[in-house]
Amino acid sequence: MRFVYVLSALLVAVGIAGAGWLVGDSLVKSREPLRYVTVKGLSEREVKADLGFWPVRFVATGATLDIARAALERSEASVRSFLKGKGFEDADIDVQNIMVEDRAAGYNAGQTPDEYRFVLTEDLLVTSSKVDELAGASKGVADLLKSGVVFSSDAWSAGASFIFTGIADLKNEMLAEATSRAKESATRLAQESGAKVGKIETVNQGVFEILPAVEIPNDRPEKQIAKKVRVVTTITYFLTD
Repeated sequence: MRFVYVLSALLVAVGIAGAGWLVGDSLVKSREPLRYVTVKGLSEREVKADLGFWPVRFVATGATLDIARAALERSEASVRSFLKGKGFEDADIDVQNIMVEDRAAGYNAGQTPDEYRFVLTEDLLVTSSKVDELAGASKGVADLLKSGVVFSSDAWSAGASFIFTGIADLKNEMLAEATSRAKESATRLAQESGAKVGKIETVNQGVFEILPAVEIPNDRPEKQIAKKVRVVTTITYFLTD
């Protein structure tokens, strides 16, 4: 009987020792630092703007409101005729605003010549997918000057602006390419450390940017028809042995 008790005690002791070793081994493994790598993947596409906007602001003056209005109507007719000659339709041209100023009612009323008492300003907006034609038209305003159209000084150099609206058609393809390039970078880094790329921990798909194809200092990027679509994906991978 005593032998049985001794044997039982030994077995219990071995069991406790084994359990302690397993717990200790688990603690050691749990305290081992997780290895991971964070990489970025870039995808770019050169595209052409598919929509253009050209705000046209012109002014007319007159001693009376009727005279100024008649001059404004003649200027609008000249602008519309010019645009139609460039291939645009009435549907492409919208009147945005007409402002009327009576300079005789201002602080410097006594210094305003009678023939310039009323100043009328009209804003037209040309919107079209004919981006090349729109760019050409906006550079041909000298012809409008010859016809007597007077442009507002704050809009003289505005010109046309262009945007690209087709990101939805590129999104899946570009994200797949950016992800693939990120995986390639992670694989190279892992190989250098003798590890392998494991599962993904986190993914940040990034924001799609539309940039000018050529970045010119102090230039307005919206003026360029040629664009560049860019997205950067940031991915963190676990590394395994």
